[in-house]
Amino acid sequence: MTPGAPYRWTDEAAIRDFVGQAGFGLLCVAAPDRMHVVHLPVVWLDDRRIGLHIHRANPIVRHLDGADALIVVTGPHGYVSPDWYGLPDKVPTWNYLSAELRGPMARLDRDATIAQIDALTQEQERRLAPKPVWTRDKMGAGQFDRLLGGLVGFAMRVDALHGTAKLGQDKPEAARIGVADALDAGGNAPLAALMRATLGEGDAA
Repeated sequence: MTPGAPYRWTDEAAIRDFVGQAGFGLLCVAAPDRMHVVHLPVVWLDDRRIGLHIHRANPIVRHLDGADALIVVTGPHGYVSPDWYGLPDKVPTWNYLSAELRGPMARLDRDATIAQIDALTQEQERRLAPKPVWTRDKMGAGQFDRLLGGLVGFAMRVDALHGTAKLGQDKPEAARIGVADALDAGGNAPLAALMRATLGEGDAA
């Protein structure tokens, strides 16, 4: 889908937060042989760099260093039935939240790869509180180094950051509430909550 004007999400701070909260995306890079794609966890290293690591045997590894790449992060999404709007002559659609990050990739050295793995682990472990935080110090002697030998770390310098929030902003508020209620009833509470959070933004008559 090509996002229309009502759905363009331009709040970069909010998009970065969304990517950080999701912590998982789809990395894509074009190579002479084919398009390479891999699903993987990601973590912000600073405001303009995002870090990741990949198994050394993955074919995408040899195409990444210095290449321009794309990371796609997808949030709550779902089918919307025209019946839920309470309006005539509407058609089915799909509502969703997503972000695209584009920029050059750089291979990380050993120390930076370890720092990236530690940052990713710390970010995810803190969300599990009050569980005691897991650290690699809990691993047996030499185990982490052996695993590290099979991984390659990379960082993307994010030169472009684009978001799409297609949440019915082109519909009247009553119609959007009707869709949110139906999504809730169908078990898609995360998407329903996003729709309710944007009520008052871009409503059409």
